[in-house]
Amino acid sequence: MRTPVDATTTSAWAELARLHDGLNVDFRSWFADDPGRAERFTLTAADLHVDLSKNYLTDEVRDALVRLAEQVGFAERREAMFTGERINTTENRSVLHTALRLPRDASLIVDGVDVVTGVHEVLDRMYAFADKVRSGEWVGITGKPITAVVNIGIGGSDLGPVMVYEALKPYKADGIECRFVSNIDPSDMFEKTHDLDPETVLFIVASKTFTTLETMTNARMAKNWLINSLLAKGVVQQDDGSRDEAVRRHFVAVSTALDKVAAFGIDPANAFGFWDWVGGRYSVDSAVGLADVIAIGPDAWRDFLDGFHAIDEHFRTTPIAENVPALMGLLNVWYDDFFDAQTHAVLPYAQYLHRFPAYLQQLTMESNGKRTRWDSGDVASQTGEVFWGEPGTNGQHAFYQLIHQGTKLIPADFLAVATPARALREGGTDVHALFLSNFFAQTAALAFGKTADEVRAEGTAEPVVNARVFPGNKPTTSILAPELSPRVLGELIALYEHITFTQGVVWGINSFDQWGVELGKKLALEIAPAVSGDDEVLARQDASTRGLIAYYRANRR
Repeated sequence: MRTPVDATTTSAWAELARLHDGLNVDFRSWFADDPGRAERFTLTAADLHVDLSKNYLTDEVRDALVRLAEQVGFAERREAMFTGERINTTENRSVLHTALRLPRDASLIVDGVDVVTGVHEVLDRMYAFADKVRSGEWVGITGKPITAVVNIGIGGSDLGPVMVYEALKPYKADGIECRFVSNIDPSDMFEKTHDLDPETVLFIVASKTFTTLETMTNARMAKNWLINSLLAKGVVQQDDGSRDEAVRRHFVAVSTALDKVAAFGIDPANAFGFWDWVGGRYSVDSAVGLADVIAIGPDAWRDFLDGFHAIDEHFRTTPIAENVPALMGLLNVWYDDFFDAQTHAVLPYAQYLHRFPAYLQQLTMESNGKRTRWDSGDVASQTGEVFWGEPGTNGQHAFYQLIHQGTKLIPADFLAVATPARALREGGTDVHALFLSNFFAQTAALAFGKTADEVRAEGTAEPVVNARVFPGNKPTTSILAPELSPRVLGELIALYEHITFTQGVVWGINSFDQWGVELGKKLALEIAPAVSGDDEVLARQDASTRGLIAYYRANRR
């Protein structure tokens, strides 16, 4: 892969700098003077209706952003990803999460192997297993069907499956509950298992290498809980054979390390693999989503994958000027590098998407929180943003004050669906319509604000007029969909995957490694003996760490 283009040296970057310096953002006049603005800057991607008109976007800015993408080689890099070139340079890997949702009749040859065939072999095994669990054919050690699935993973093996499960709860099968354990804090394992029936629980251990410290610690705790609980009920015996059979009936794995899976006690036939060209934060539509397939069923999962693929095709084939993920990614660069926006809010007006901002935190910040380019040279500009958010009106009563009247520029994406999964009324009021009235009002208020004269016209006393002024001109993107179906959820995830990719291309970084998570994990293993009482190891630590460990040891009961 060639050396990345330094975006700051391009003519498009210079043009954007000039446009930034001369830009007088005034949404009131922009919309008044240009009746076609909303229509011109509203685009469609699959089922998503995306209004970009309340952004710091003019025809000149859009055209300069498109030229920036062209000048940094965006189209070449995009095609390299889709065709399996090894664009993950630090790990010498292809980046093929898009292959996870290619249809069965597609073909993609990478290193002499048709990866689509392998993807569908795993999907077929997942679907067959999910059908067994859902139908009651798969039973626990005492012959009872499964009523609870506990997914044990961390990072991409947790955030994605949790988010999808919460988002698609209306599609969940009756009689099967899913829970998710990720934190190595033993409280997490306790809360997720203490009230379960060990005879009807199925654990999924999700770790590609089967060595992830947090995941394997939690997996061993889960195994101990299962065996001890079954022993207490008198349904297994103390002999190894009885215990081994219990593990085989109540544990499966998402992993390619079949030797380690077998050593743990899981039948390798019940291990579902994925590939080194799937990064953890891009893996929810792989075998990592097994718990979700059990919850919503194979047919809904196929719709989910179709949604991903629809956005993949839009992103790969649509000209940049109409390409929703590309334009949204370029707008994020515009705000980050030219307006010094440090954060980006994602505000779903759909309670079932309450974990979506947390999911995006890993996707975006682990991908683009980089200080080096893909050739290991230093970056030439700011990279990444802090992504955050909360659902709906909850956020309005928490942090919207800062967005509306604070001194920081915070671009925000508003997400909503036209038809809710649970349509309820309060008296004669359609509550979803009331809910979305807030969605529409907030984006309008952020864009157009309230002037001092408008405040005075309401009869406000002069000493507090300024405190009630809303400056407006706050940038937002509105994303609407017909409903929160499996297909639409797949579209939303793929949308942000490709937004993230676009930003990475402009910044010249490798969005697909995550070396920044390694150092703390390594140090934790080195420090652990000191925490457990090894004074020699404690003495090798810095003064602050020694003091903190000493406090812990003195106060641990």
